[in-house]
Amino acid sequence: MFVTDQTWFVIAMVIYLVVMLLIGLYSFNQTDEYEDYMLGGRNLHPFVAALSAGASDMSGWLLMGLPGLIYASGFSGTWMAIGLLIGAAVNWIVTAPRLRSYTEVANNSITIPSFLENRFNDRSHFLRIAAGIIILVFFTFYVASGMVAGGVYFESTFEGDYLTGMIIIAAVTVGYTFIGGFLAVSFTDTVQGCIMFVSLLLVPVMALLHMDDPGAIWTYQLENAYGLGSIEPNPDWFSLFTGVSFITIISNAAWGLGYFGQPHIIVRFMALRSPSDARAGMRYGVGWMFLCMVGSVMVAIIGPAFFGMDPSIAINDQDKFESIFLDMGRILFHPLIAGLILTAVLAAIMSTISSQLLVVSSALIEDIYNGLINKNASDQSLKNLSRISVLVVAIFAGVIALNPESGILGLVEFAWAGFGASFGPVILASLYWRRLNAPGAAAGLVTGAIVAFIWGGLPQFGVIEKPFGLYEMIPGVALNVIVMVAVTLLTKAPSKEITDTFDEVTKLSKVAIKKDIDFEEAAEVTAK
Repeated sequence: MFVTDQTWFVIAMVIYLVVMLLIGLYSFNQTDEYEDYMLGGRNLHPFVAALSAGASDMSGWLLMGLPGLIYASGFSGTWMAIGLLIGAAVNWIVTAPRLRSYTEVANNSITIPSFLENRFNDRSHFLRIAAGIIILVFFTFYVASGMVAGGVYFESTFEGDYLTGMIIIAAVTVGYTFIGGFLAVSFTDTVQGCIMFVSLLLVPVMALLHMDDPGAIWTYQLENAYGLGSIEPNPDWFSLFTGVSFITIISNAAWGLGYFGQPHIIVRFMALRSPSDARAGMRYGVGWMFLCMVGSVMVAIIGPAFFGMDPSIAINDQDKFESIFLDMGRILFHPLIAGLILTAVLAAIMSTISSQLLVVSSALIEDIYNGLINKNASDQSLKNLSRISVLVVAIFAGVIALNPESGILGLVEFAWAGFGASFGPVILASLYWRRLNAPGAAAGLVTGAIVAFIWGGLPQFGVIEKPFGLYEMIPGVALNVIVMVAVTLLTKAPSKEITDTFDEVTKLSKVAIKKDIDFEEAAEVTAK
């Protein structure tokens, strides 16, 4: 019986989706308490934390957006990747160990909003409410953008219906998140990160082996590389600086600033077994990210020669540049293997959706319901409500994503800046500035969110042009810091209880990292 390529692709996708659901079922048996559902019992191995953070961070951009951008515009398109790589490394080094320590000391905080409230002993609950609202609003649209991407992927890859694809992908993602919570999300993200890693390295290597003269790639690029979405020769294709303005370089590199405020990424730091695990996590995470980006860039470098030297597979339509990874996979491998490689994009999309769903669920149940409405709720009821909230948020996001032309995908850049500009400076200052108080943190948080919304949101909806073409992350972070520092210095210093806790965390973090021991052992050492 003859089996079509599409049938093999579908078989590969079904295998992948079934594995994801099985991981969710396994995680269900490992989730006994509410803290397990939301944070994995703070027992996450650094390898799992690193790959799950990377997979939920990169999404389909790493496999489609970055190769397509470089393919079309040349090496000047790598500035965003450079900024992200540096930002991720600094985030692991600076944020991870201190946040892991502080969230446990600060009344065992299991979400970012609850940490901010406990860090400053904010009895007004303003920080928790403001942070929860920011997460709820931005992430609902962020999840919707992932569902749109999933539907479009299903439509283009499997020649299926957009709505059917969106529902299938959303149902499986919601399913394992609903069942297994944080552990399911972390374990599936790790598997998805491995799929992305193998695919991004395998495709360019096999493409080189497939070509009769791999050395011709460089000559072809220098003479015939596509430039700025055209098919005109671009001798500056390998230049990082030619053809781009200083504002564009700074704006792209500034994406790295967003890492410090992304709740779905830094929550992995809170789940580590100990602060000392951050060093191993940094090696795993940044190593994974670097090699994946190398693979992605190699796809873009090889792509023009791979397609251009064979007229039968040439790509001249700039709208198809982002599909070069998928197209190379289809050409190079047996349909079943190609289908498994194509699931790398699906893995990237689903890993981001699941992480964001869990963060939104935590904002609703932990930060609003348990934090403000019913502080005495039982673990079982909180777990059940968290599962229900995952489903409700997914349905709401799905309704938004029903229209693939709704423009939701453009909000990814906007949401990344919104979180980075609002949470980023406040999180870092909370961890390292002893004098910071609740009014200063609240002022900075709100200022960053408002600036990002006005600077980036209004242009997104076509109300105004983006000032100077500058990415909203930069003015948002700058004004957040200025307002936060000014308000802190103009208002009352934090209480002795708050500064004593800060000093305790500083001491415990240093001991845990220096001696490579867990948090409880560090407490015992400092007590002697």
